[in-house]
Amino acid sequence: MLFEQTSIPEVVLITPNRMEDERGYFSETFRSDQFEANIGSFAFVQENLSYSRKAGTVRGLHYQLAPHAQGKLVSCPVGALWDVAVDLRHGSPTFGRFVAAELSDENGRQLWIPPGFAHGFCTLKPETTICYKVTAYYKQEVERGLFWNDPALEITWPTSIAEAVVSDKDKKQPRLNELYANFA
Repeated sequence: MLFEQTSIPEVVLITPNRMEDERGYFSETFRSDQFEANIGSFAFVQENLSYSRKAGTVRGLHYQLAPHAQGKLVSCPVGALWDVAVDLRHGSPTFGRFVAAELSDENGRQLWIPPGFAHGFCTLKPETTICYKVTAYYKQEVERGLFWNDPALEITWPTSIAEAVVSDKDKKQPRLNELYANFA
C-alpha cells in the first residue's frame, strides 16, 4: 500500500496494491499493521455504505462533535466520486482549508479523514457507491454539518450549483463563520 500525505498532512491518500490478470484483480484494501505504522492506531467500529443514483449528487459536509468525532477511511467500490475533507480544528494552521481526491473503482484509492474534519463528496458517475469505515458510532444528537458550497471554503466542486443534487438538510447547513469552536 502507498500512503501519501496531502496538503493537510493528517489527511492521507492511500493506494492499495492490485494484482491483475485476465480475470480481473485482487487487492488488500485494509491492513491494520500498515495503517497503524503510517497513520496511527485507530479502531474502526462501524462501516457505512451510501449509494447515489445520479452523477452530480453532493452529500455533506458532515461531522460529529467530540467526544464522538469520527475518523473516516473512505473508498469507492463502484463508480467514481470527488471526496472532500475540510479542517474544522480551530487553531490549526489549515483551519477552513480542504483536501479533495478522486476515488473510484478504477483507481482503488482511499482517503483517511481524521476526527475534527467535515466530510463530503460529489459523485462523478451515476450508480456510485461509497464505503467508509468510522472510528466512532453514528449518534444523531451530535451530528453536525457545514454548507457544502460556502464561498469561504473555496471548494471548486466538479458540478455546477444548478445541477447539483443536494438534500434539503445539506442546503440548510451553517457557513464556516457560523460554527462554534467544535474542535479546539
